[in-house]
Amino acid sequence: MRDPLASAHTIIAGALDSSARPCVTCSFQAEDVALVHLLRQVDPRIPVLFLDTGYHFAEVYAYRDRLAAEWDLNLVNLVPPQSVEEQEAAYGLLYASDPAACCHRRKVEPLIAGLTGYDAWFTGLRREQSPTRAGLQPAEIHTFPTGLALRKLSPLFDWTWTEVGSYLAANDIAELPLYAEGYSSIGCQPCTAKPDNDGHARSGRWGGQKLECGLHTISTKVA
Repeated sequence: MRDPLASAHTIIAGALDSSARPCVTCSFQAEDVALVHLLRQVDPRIPVLFLDTGYHFAEVYAYRDRLAAEWDLNLVNLVPPQSVEEQEAAYGLLYASDPAACCHRRKVEPLIAGLTGYDAWFTGLRREQSPTRAGLQPAEIHTFPTGLALRKLSPLFDWTWTEVGSYLAANDIAELPLYAEGYSSIGCQPCTAKPDNDGHARSGRWGGQKLECGLHTISTKVA
């Protein structure tokens, strides 16, 4: 019988036992929060990397700060080289004119820099989230254009949205308030809308122009 929680515990325990310097990326969406909660049961000081693009909803920043304080997170805010003001002065509203370039500058480049030095990268990715993630494996080896290579672990790979919510409820963890407003996948405010009716959580991202920001497509899966 399938036991998603036991599976996640097994993946986490095995990866942490064989990793010298693990980290987890966290957008403070529900699956990421569930994953951080699970990881902290084994490694309370695991670095929690947050991509601070400068464009997040105010509710995301408030929720991040509250959980960071309540859980005493080892929070690492990854910021782009340019501030929002500097980027907009140079390129205008890049998220509107060239969202791929904006994501690359404010998410992908800081992520690659932030992952340098780690040997294991935990993510809250789930197969159910979108068609682009349907083939996700719980453990993969990835290389980046810089030559960085590391293990990418997705312990919640086969969890359903209902199972994520049940885990949070069982552990008395409040969700990001934006879910109650109808959002199902939450990124930067200018590029996040409520989902359409096509059946997957990420359908409200980037006005339907794309489904991925590049964080999980810039690297190459080698194993």
